[in-house]
Amino acid sequence: MKKVFTLILFLSFGITQAQLQEGNFMLGADLGNGLVNPASNGLFGLNVGLNDGAGWDVGISPKAGYMLTDNFLLGGIVNLGHYKASEGSDGVFVYGVQALTRYYISPGEAGVEDSVPAGQFFIETNAGIAGRNVSGGSTTNGFAFGFGPGYSYFLTESIALETSLKYNGLAGGGNEDYQNSLGLTVGVQIFLPRSNAEDAVEDFD
Repeated sequence: MKKVFTLILFLSFGITQAQLQEGNFMLGADLGNGLVNPASNGLFGLNVGLNDGAGWDVGISPKAGYMLTDNFLLGGIVNLGHYKASEGSDGVFVYGVQALTRYYISPGEAGVEDSVPAGQFFIETNAGIAGRNVSGGSTTNGFAFGFGPGYSYFLTESIALETSLKYNGLAGGGNEDYQNSLGLTVGVQIFLPRSNAEDAVEDFD
């Protein structure tokens, strides 16, 4: 029984290592806009009010990246979201286009190799242009950035369920000079080896 358990751990860890090798691609999205939104109390940047006159908050952040080296990814992210506090209130629209970097930390590096064999910790940073506009109210447009830890849990060889906790900042012109918030997001990412991506392009052509 011990040998079977050891084999499962080895195979699970091997899956994550294979997907994070140089030359592979990542495609997916996070739920939540991934930007400063201090007016929202929604978990993961999502809040759909069910009461009469209740507000709502929705957002999504598509991501794409390329593994420049083993465990290091460079890519981009598009941020889109909308928040409305209550019926009759002004809406808040948030948007952004940012560069993205991510470094994966193996369970061995984190000192928890035996407890999380099917996943990888990572540190993610992003920076670019973004804005937060309130209908009929204050606006902030300018430089956005974020950084923080996350964790990818591989459901299959290519699909990972992720969560991250990041500090988000927005500095620029407008009615408010600087805003910041702490955001918790979840998402799904698909990892494709270069050979698979090339085959898909050839099939499409």
